[in-house]
Amino acid sequence: MLLRGLTWLVLFQLLGTALNHLFLPVLPGPIIGLLLLLGYLIIRGQVGEPLNLAASSLLRYLPLLLVPPAVGVMVYAADIAADFWAITGALVLSLLLSMAFAGVLMQRMVKPHAHREDGQ
Repeated sequence: MLLRGLTWLVLFQLLGTALNHLFLPVLPGPIIGLLLLLGYLIIRGQVGEPLNLAASSLLRYLPLLLVPPAVGVMVYAADIAADFWAITGALVLSLLLSMAFAGVLMQRMVKPHAHREDGQ
């Protein structure tokens, strides 16, 4: 059952990589595969038992993905400290821009629903 779920995950990743090489070189292949998997699951309406088992088995190892960035921060601590204000400025600016964008997007998405409720 676990092998079947892992096979589905790898199949969607390979399909995304193939589409990346053939048609969409802008997006990474695993992201395309993830979007294809999302579409498949939305159409299907449920997550099957093999896929659920494989995903929960892989989820246990998710903290291991944080080890390389932590090591990079430790190795390049002097370089990061030298550019501290530039990094801080970039982070604050990107935070403010993304929050403003999310706010405007949310208002535009809620506005049609508010008009429908007022009309009813």
